[in-house]
Amino acid sequence: MFKFLFGSKSEAPLVKRETQRETVLRAQKELNEILSTLSPKPRITIYPEEGTLTIDLPEQMPDEAKALPAPDKSDATVPDTKPEKADAA
Repeated sequence: MFKFLFGSKSEAPLVKRETQRETVLRAQKELNEILSTLSPKPRITIYPEEGTLTIDLPEQMPDEAKALPAPDKSDATVPDTKPEKADAA
């Protein structure tokens, strides 16, 4: 009845699959964009025999420095939630 509004349900949406080359190029571009903004620059080690690489990131990334540190649970004092009993006089 409403096929003219909503279309036919039998048509599957077209999803373009990314090739391995496109995946590698996209990941390389994203990685280069991030690494170029870091100071100090991380150490990158390439293992050609395995075809892998590792990146030694700094302890704290620039966007993490903007966030407040997480509260230390050992120092936090939890208030008593038990109601005090009133003495009947």
